[in-house]
Amino acid sequence: MSRIIAGRAGGQRLATPSGRLTRPTTDRVREAVFSALAAWNGTTNEAPEDHLAGQAFCDLFAGSGAVALEAASRGAGTVVAVDRDRYACNVMKDNSRTTRLRIQVSSQTVMSFLAATQHIFDIVWFDPPYDLADDDMDGLIAMASERALAHNGLLVVERSRRSRAPRFPDGYESWNSRYGETVVYYAQHTREPME
Repeated sequence: MSRIIAGRAGGQRLATPSGRLTRPTTDRVREAVFSALAAWNGTTNEAPEDHLAGQAFCDLFAGSGAVALEAASRGAGTVVAVDRDRYACNVMKDNSRTTRLRIQVSSQTVMSFLAATQHIFDIVWFDPPYDLADDDMDGLIAMASERALAHNGLLVVERSRRSRAPRFPDGYESWNSRYGETVVYYAQHTREPME
């Protein structure tokens, strides 16, 4: 069983979908990544419930919703969690009610969501199945950067260390951190928008 690491709902336990279709991000990885997000946001010295204050956050391939709920616990404003599995979406909704953290749950494929979304997010988190083809991952990253990410926003991609590094669009700088079998990649724009 997973839990909220910090913030308004810190310590509360989360249900996870049964079976092997979802692979929850471990507490250790979530804790490290959300510390990195607070540093990126310049809020490391704030209370945990304010680490993502005012940020719009999108959790793609959301599974149990643990990442989305962690973002909400840490003060993110708009939080959207996307997963095509209806059972996983029901688990997310239950976790949202249990923790009293507000997230929007969208039951559809990530591609469908990105093709239709009207939201612009400050942080877009990808945690796809590790067997998702690298080229498919690159295509989804390109869609997200074009359609859903704020110009000064951050892409975060969790992958197996056995997968090749994602290819980010031109104009992005990227860096990564490794946690055992997991590698987390970060990327953001390096140039000003064209007039």
